[in-house]
Amino acid sequence: DPYARALHGTFRNPEGVLAGHLPGIEDGDLFLDHRPSHSFMPKCVVTQSRFDWQGDRPPAIPRERLKIYEMHVRGFTADPSSGVAHPGTFSGLIEKIPHLKSLGINAVELLPVHAKYSEDVLVNKGLSNYWGYNNAGFFGLETSYGTRSAPGCEIDEFKLMVRELHRAGIEVILDVVYNHTAEGTELGPTLSWRGLDNHSYYALTGPEDAPLRHYRNHAGCGNILDFGRSVVVRMALDSLRYFVEEFHVDGFRFDLATVLGRQNGNQFEASGPFFAAIAQDPVLRRVKLIAEPWDMEAYAVGRFPDGWMEWNGGFRDTLRRWVKGEAGTLSALRDKLEGSPELYEGHGREAWSSINFVTCHDGFTLRDLVTYEHKRNEANGESNWDGSSANFNWNCGHEGEGGGEAVEALRQRQARNLLLLNVLARGVPLLLGGDETLRTQSGNNNAYCQDNAVSWHDWNLTETQTGFLRFFREALAWKDDVGILNTWAFVPNRAWGRCWQGWDSNGKPWPAEHVSETRQAAFLLRPLAVHGKFSVQIESGEEGPWFYLILNTENEEKVFRLPALPPPSRWALAVDTAKSSPDDIQPVGHPKEIPFVDRYVTMPYSSVLLKTVRIG
Repeated sequence: DPYARALHGTFRNPEGVLAGHLPGIEDGDLFLDHRPSHSFMPKCVVTQSRFDWQGDRPPAIPRERLKIYEMHVRGFTADPSSGVAHPGTFSGLIEKIPHLKSLGINAVELLPVHAKYSEDVLVNKGLSNYWGYNNAGFFGLETSYGTRSAPGCEIDEFKLMVRELHRAGIEVILDVVYNHTAEGTELGPTLSWRGLDNHSYYALTGPEDAPLRHYRNHAGCGNILDFGRSVVVRMALDSLRYFVEEFHVDGFRFDLATVLGRQNGNQFEASGPFFAAIAQDPVLRRVKLIAEPWDMEAYAVGRFPDGWMEWNGGFRDTLRRWVKGEAGTLSALRDKLEGSPELYEGHGREAWSSINFVTCHDGFTLRDLVTYEHKRNEANGESNWDGSSANFNWNCGHEGEGGGEAVEALRQRQARNLLLLNVLARGVPLLLGGDETLRTQSGNNNAYCQDNAVSWHDWNLTETQTGFLRFFREALAWKDDVGILNTWAFVPNRAWGRCWQGWDSNGKPWPAEHVSETRQAAFLLRPLAVHGKFSVQIESGEEGPWFYLILNTENEEKVFRLPALPPPSRWALAVDTAKSSPDDIQPVGHPKEIPFVDRYVTMPYSSVLLKTVRIG
């Protein structure tokens, strides 16, 4: 039943019995398999929840104030080092809410929690679909995330998790996968939709003599659901409403969301039936809606409807390229730090439309991004062919762990650079769970099938990890303090005062012809910027604060001239990623005054944030 609220039992597929057709022979999909399969399928459970929400109310955090933490329910506490009573479950996550609260995030984005099916090819290798992007239903929760104390217990345990997260001021966003199902190609298992009404649910194709035999595959997983069909749109909307009304979730991140705008697999249309229905739905139009704005054949960043937020892949690539010291990236970096106006401003959308991220579940962790130049996915059993090879990463001079103290110091610095820019940029930051402690996957950038220590959080921290955890927390706090970077509306440059400066001792802005190659820049934020004058201007008694962001991705020190300040204001140091913990970042409200100088020396591959303070 595709509308089943809970499942009991597990999927098993010995000798392909779940396929519904004859396995292992040519054109086997054309021949019905009469073997019974009921004993290898989980059973649907009739549920009735009497959960006490105790007056729960959504935190209702404005979109422009979101700070999102992407996490996997099981991986968060599965490792014994977590010390929770029920590792790898919704209940286990509850025990770690104080950690989440301490980070300064205000939303969690949970990787799929719907019931899932592990592909036979993985099971035969002793692996599983750990991430969960292979749905066996859109209403029932994954049973393994419950304590299994009783059939359907995961329902109330999930509700308890949501209630307690809300009490901590943290919203719950679900990563949902409506683009395809676990039934795969015509040779895949028959679990639900295919057996009920194959033609109505799926986008089909095929040769002239069998035009409906095969499945369109824009998701790269064997099939896609046809969002030109009312039964599919209705099912997705029913599922979404169920999780908002029954489970009090605050929003959704839609995997491969361009598929949801394809009718019978045709071109993506932002005005498609699914998006139009959500815009008119009194329940769904008020929750957070986040698109992964691409699929295997479409890239639609900036093209989703009003009110939607989008994962910004260009932001990720640009920050990675800048921080590793790639020339020709300054103009793109400037645009991304300002909220990607080239994507959103012309369409009347705001800077919060951009979900800014450097790392996510799909790819390298932050630690691995600065430790490996080549993926290490052999454990996935696909001869290292899987996972992206275009990662814009740099190992800081040594491949893999080790390399000596200098290499390690540079890696720490680069991790701080990436995190700081990700957090300070205009838009909504998304941080990968585990990056706060520099979690490593040993170079695996596609750990979708690794339900083991490769993917799990290790809660035993070294001194270095503890220092980075402190930097992570303080950086998120500065996000709120740097108010000008945190504005959400696109406004003319003169109204919010930006100025880019080169590193030379004269403090002059870089000429346009040099911007393409420079690897150093400074970003001055002030209430009023006057063209051609390198000093802070005060208008109508406005006295700041102002911020000065200095960036150096050269392999040598650079000297930046600081803007002159009128008395009694002086520059104070908020962040210098070249310094070791705890001097790398100061607590918000307590920047460290620097000696009265008109220059600041930046170390190689470093970022510096200064703030004005008043003396006396």
